[in-house]
Amino acid sequence: MRDIARDLSSWIEADQRFAVATIVRTWNSAPRGAGASMAVAQGGEVVGSVSGGCVEGAVYELAREVLEHGRPALVAYGVSDDDALAAGLTCGGTMQILVRPAGAGRFAGLPRVLEAITARSPVAVATHLPTTAGAEPEDALGVADTAGFPTPNGPGDPAPAPSELVVTPEDAQGTFGDRALDAVVTDRVRELLSLGLTAVVNVERPGTSRRDPIAVFVESYAPPPRLLVFGAIDFASSVARIGKFLGYHVTVCDARPVFATRSRFPDADELVVAWPHRYLEGITVDENTVICVLTHDPKFDLPLLELALRSPARYIGAMGSRRTHDDRMRRLREAGLREAQLARLASPIGLDLGAETPEETAVAIMAELISLHRGGTGRRLVDTAPQPIHN
Repeated sequence: MRDIARDLSSWIEADQRFAVATIVRTWNSAPRGAGASMAVAQGGEVVGSVSGGCVEGAVYELAREVLEHGRPALVAYGVSDDDALAAGLTCGGTMQILVRPAGAGRFAGLPRVLEAITARSPVAVATHLPTTAGAEPEDALGVADTAGFPTPNGPGDPAPAPSELVVTPEDAQGTFGDRALDAVVTDRVRELLSLGLTAVVNVERPGTSRRDPIAVFVESYAPPPRLLVFGAIDFASSVARIGKFLGYHVTVCDARPVFATRSRFPDADELVVAWPHRYLEGITVDENTVICVLTHDPKFDLPLLELALRSPARYIGAMGSRRTHDDRMRRLREAGLREAQLARLASPIGLDLGAETPEETAVAIMAELISLHRGGTGRRLVDTAPQPIHN
């Protein structure tokens, strides 16, 4: 939902009704993972995607139905059948999608969720699902299931909202109808939120004499990862642009104000004019931070890398030739860094794509980040058969 948060906020401000379709679970190969969302406004406008095109048309029609009767629905899509017009996944997987009415008072916790996403604050939504939501669908693919959701009070009336909790590290709003159960669910949701995980989990009802789990869909929205780009050169502009496109919060830092300008870096979230190592000293670096050193100047990059390699940053890469790299490593050893710390440095930075231009080099750098984060091989897909394309 993060990528469509701005659109949803504008629809809420306009008091417009809409439906949000979110992937709950996937099995085998699927184009997008749990948490991917698309939304359909009452006027027909569509934002977001749940499958990259495979089933969007069918989800659109279901969203229109949910807007009409006001009741949430679960639907599963699997492999396409022999009917060319049937909605289905051509990649061989199965996905389960929850469609919820929102806006004009529905999905009451959504405004707070969108506000937290915009502020880059951690937040999660927990939705009580029918217990069967945790099992892989075997039949009735493409058929909407409303069983287990509240029913409308009468013809034309909206259904009561499903049990939902909006959870942050500090508090929780909403209810599953039982305070003890709310506490148990909140604790479980915070566990997933701390890891940034979106998943369906089974939660035991407290105080029951027999196993009576409920299925809870937890959508976690942890703050976006930070991309710190040091060195306001032409390569940095391309890295910032692609990093922003991939969802990073991008900061560009350089000690030279003539280069660190908004006109040269329109895509950066932050522009900082400061000595790189002094800026890094003054901020919090965690496992959600990526550092790209593109300065090409020992007086900038050596003191910066000394700090970076002692930090818990997820990734630290530095641009330069192999000769530059060897000299850099020698100097860092002289500064007292251990071999285990030096082994964390990705230098020369990026994958071997034969890149030459700033744009191509930025693709190579960001491709390395994706590969490390997702566990990819960095090889051509045609050479990885029979491994699945989607995890």
